[in-house]
Amino acid sequence: MAGRVDLDSNPIKQITICMIGAGGFIGSHLCEKLLSETPHKVLAVDVYSDKIKHLLEPATVTWADRIQFHRINIKNDSRLEGLIKMADLTINLAAICTPADYNTRPLDTIYSNFIDALPVVKYCSENGKRLIHFSTCEVYGKTIGAFLPKDSPLRQDPAYYVLKEDTSPCIFGPIEKQRWSYACAKQLIERLVYAEGAENGLEFTIVRPFNWIGPRMDFIPGIDGPSEGVPRVLACFSNNLLRREPLKLVDGGESQRTFIYIKDAIEAVLLMIENPARANGHIFNVGNPNNEVTVRQLAEMMTKVYSKVSGESSIEIPTIDVSSKEFYGEGYDDSDKRIPDMTIINRQLGWNPKTSLWDLLESTLTYQHRTYAEAVKQAMSKTTAN
Repeated sequence: MAGRVDLDSNPIKQITICMIGAGGFIGSHLCEKLLSETPHKVLAVDVYSDKIKHLLEPATVTWADRIQFHRINIKNDSRLEGLIKMADLTINLAAICTPADYNTRPLDTIYSNFIDALPVVKYCSENGKRLIHFSTCEVYGKTIGAFLPKDSPLRQDPAYYVLKEDTSPCIFGPIEKQRWSYACAKQLIERLVYAEGAENGLEFTIVRPFNWIGPRMDFIPGIDGPSEGVPRVLACFSNNLLRREPLKLVDGGESQRTFIYIKDAIEAVLLMIENPARANGHIFNVGNPNNEVTVRQLAEMMTKVYSKVSGESSIEIPTIDVSSKEFYGEGYDDSDKRIPDMTIINRQLGWNPKTSLWDLLESTLTYQHRTYAEAVKQAMSKTTAN
């Protein structure tokens, strides 16, 4: 690690990072990266530590002196400001970010993504601490192209659907479509962070993830999460594959998404951490525009990949269509396409994603099968016996 330099050939100094939400999917991968490839110290803040427990066992790791876990709920814990003061940089990953909750638990969604983030922004600004705040690609809402006539040739023009940090509008559905509570709360906290930078000199970077997927994402219902829980699409489909059930396609699976491997995305975040002169004051899309598929195509690809990694044949009826109301409840709505423009992150940090959709799905589903297949079989046999 000695002699490491940033993109401008300046020596990289060791820093202390307060990571809020360190025990989650993104946080666990970022902690691994920081501890294994950098000299930085991590103050890991979360209510859960299951996904980073392998990093917290001093008997088996060499970096016990560089990570501390603080079991804190940021809603109501006075220790948070002290940890932010101790750190050089705060990374805020904490959020409710499962679409099934947006329209069924809009109050929790708004509080989690806006109200609970207010103290973090305030403490960073008041104490002169740098902030990397994680937002979402959902702040873009629907594309301009979604409102064009179905047969319009303009639908082929990228200007109407490629999403740009500095020019694309944020288009949400009506208030009764409560699914947009998440996107709206995330947009508002982005505006607050930006305003603190403009008016009070807060050094900030805002990250807009475009469907980061990989091992340890979300949970498998009834195994390491609630039986009635509905995780995001990758874990939902993984759960169906593990249980040999048809994959449920909401409204026919026509929505289009781009997917990026978590390890590629974490490379981008590390560049932001270690190149503040290039990252401060910027909003960055972090996604892979080359990995665009419809949700139906994703289901078909995951079915093939899972057969390969598990050695099991596909079930006779691999997918079924369900309505969004049936799957998510009243008030659901969705964006049509989410394709990130990569101009700004490429210009500022020289970063591009590498991993193809097939390869990232093979890596992820190999992990899912190895981690969950036996537990799912045992749970299903118990249910059958009862």
